[in-house]
Amino acid sequence: MVHEQHTELLKVLHDCMVECNHCYDACLKEDDIQMMAGCIRLDRECADMCAFLEQSITRNSPFIGKLAQVCAQMCEACGNECKKHDHDHCQRCAEACFKCAEACKQIA
Repeated sequence: MVHEQHTELLKVLHDCMVECNHCYDACLKEDDIQMMAGCIRLDRECADMCAFLEQSITRNSPFIGKLAQVCAQMCEACGNECKKHDHDHCQRCAEACFKCAEACKQIA
């Protein structure tokens, strides 16, 4: 099965989705939510894309490479936004996003 050859990518995608969801939730609780608006939006979109690619891999979609390319771009955008903020949750999210972007580029 195709998903068996992508075991590590599936883990990285899942970890990124979890970190993005955590960051999304934590950003909503920050004092200056307006300052966090870009981070919140990208957290949500990145988490959704990672989850979608994860599902696509497990069902052997013919679009895995193209989806991985888009996912890498979204992860980089989210990571770049998150690294601008000093919050621990943003820094952890940025790290997960950059790791995921690199993994996605390997199959894009």
